[in-house]
Parts: sequence; C-alpha cells; structure tokens
Amino acid sequence: MSAFLLRLRRLTLYLGLTLPLMPAQAVLLLLRSPWAAKLPRLYHATAARVLGFEVTVLGTPSTLPSTLFVANHTSYVDIEILGGVVEASFVAKSEVARWPMFGWLARLQRTVFVDRRAHTTHRQRDVLIDRLKAGDRLILFPEGTSDDGNRVLPFKSALFAAVHAAHLDRPITVQPVSVAYLRLDGIPIGRFHRPFFAWYGDMDLVTHLWAMLGLGHVNVTVEFHEPVKAEDFPSRKALAEHCWHVVAAGLAAALAGRPQPAYPATTVQPVPAAVLAPTPAPAAVDG
Repeated sequence: MSAFLLRLRRLTLYLGLTLPLMPAQAVLLLLRSPWAAKLPRLYHATAARVLGFEVTVLGTPSTLPSTLFVANHTSYVDIEILGGVVEASFVAKSEVARWPMFGWLARLQRTVFVDRRAHTTHRQRDVLIDRLKAGDRLILFPEGTSDDGNRVLPFKSALFAAVHAAHLDRPITVQPVSVAYLRLDGIPIGRFHRPFFAWYGDMDLVTHLWAMLGLGHVNVTVEFHEPVKAEDFPSRKALAEHCWHVVAAGLAAALAGRPQPAYPATTVQPVPAAVLAPTPAPAAVDG
C-alpha cells in the first residue's frame, strides 16, 4: 500500500471512530454514567491501533483513587498511548482547549487545562487539588512541553504543589511512567528517526501528523514504575526530582534495550549517561 493510501485509510478509520463517539461520550457525561470513564480508554486503545501503534505495558498501573501518573511527553500520540492503558483524565496546557476537534475531545475526557502564567498558578493548583480530593486519577506531563523522545526534560515542580496540598486531606499516590517509542516495522528507531514520532519545538502539527500517518507499525513501551505516596516526600521539588530520575532512567533503559532496575521509593538514583546527552541532568524547576 502506498504511503498516500495508508494515510487516507488511517485518517478515514480514525474519523469514523472518533466522530460518532463524541456525542455518545457527551451523553454519558450528562448522565454521570460510569461508562464516561471507561469509554475514553476503549476509544484511545482502538485509535492507537488504527494509527499503527502497538503498545507493550510493563509494570502495574495504580488502580487507587487519587492517583497522579507522571510521564515523559514525546508526542500528541502519547494521549492515545496512555489513554488506552489507564482510566484517567489528562492535565494539559490551556492552548489545547482551543485546538479544533482535539480540544473538544480533551473536554469530553474531563481534561484539566492549566495556564502556566505566574498570576494563574494558584487557580490551577486549586483545580488540581479539588480533582485529586474527589478521587480522580490524572495524567501529568511535568516537562511542560514535549521532548525529542531521546531524553527527558526537567520536570517543573509547580504543579506538584497540588499533590502536596491535597494529601493533607487524603492519601495521594504518585506513579512515574516512562513512554518509549522503540521500533518501526520491527526495526529499532534510532536517534535520527525518532522525531518522525516526536513532536516538539516549532514543528507544524498538521505537517507532522500527515507524515506520521504514512509510516509503518510502531512498537511503544509504557513502563509503570513503583508508585509512591506524596506524604513521603518533604517538598514538591523532592517529589518532582524523584519522578524525573525514575522516568529518565526508565526511558534510557528502554532505548538501550536493558531491564529497568527497581528503585527504592525515596531514593534518588543516578541516571545513565545515555539519557543526559546533550544536556546535563537537571534538577526540578519551578514553573
């Protein structure tokens, strides 16, 4: 099949899946049906397959209420990948709410939109606190932007403040997650080819998406690391730093094809050198 026909087929199947389910999900939300949480996971898992992604899950996702999944962010495809594995809502930048169709999809999954401007920090934190106190499970990309898929950018610690505030009322589980794009049609994806799937910097979304739709089948590994309790960390920065080290080490291990060691929950471990190039290991940053 030519790349053009493959793109056309995938796009047709994706729209044929998505458009009918959008009003169905809206009705489920209005009815407060338990299926309003279940349908997005089924949808994302199916959409990932339609787009040519095969997902391997390592580790065990937390099923506890008030869980925050903390993951590296490589591409808009991460939404389909992670959304197809766990029943949870995403934390996304406020610009996503204005994207055609994708903004509507995000709202239908009860996405928490955050504005990173300094004067809105307290309001965003309060929204996250309320959702965690209500027992919701959320997926956070604390890099604040997408990366190139070869390394993990510094985690911004500001949004972890909500976790520390919310745990005063109920236990909050935090689970680091590593997402690695590994093989294209069975061939390892090298550093040069990973930007075909990674969307970052000033890449045009439509151009990138059209190119990606014409590629083959992609193997993605999602590793759920040992969950921790927010109350076990003295500060949001300590929690952000721990999550960064675990996620970065998990990505490095996946890209190198070696098993990921189990880290004690409160111990920050050194990160393999491969993941640090071309920048040194960062500490958690505010923002």
